[in-house]
Amino acid sequence: MAFDKTREFGKEAEMLKVLGHPIRLKIVAGLCTQECNVKHIWECLGLPQATVSQHLALLKNKGIIEGTRDGVEVHYAVVSPFVRRLIEILND
Repeated sequence: MAFDKTREFGKEAEMLKVLGHPIRLKIVAGLCTQECNVKHIWECLGLPQATVSQHLALLKNKGIIEGTRDGVEVHYAVVSPFVRRLIEILND
């Protein structure tokens, strides 16, 4: 592979920074297998709801996940193909 001085990798680098936290990696790995709401995430991980919400906000802000409203609940899913592939690699 040749070096490409025109490719920036800015967006990918930002995503990798956000994914550099173990809790966010756990959340994203879980969301790659199933969409779920914040309550399900904090129950599965044994973390406070506020902590999970803060991590979800960062992931959403970087375009890694999106939330879909269903009544009063929001169901989250990974929407970044780059991150989905990264999780696949980590799971190999």
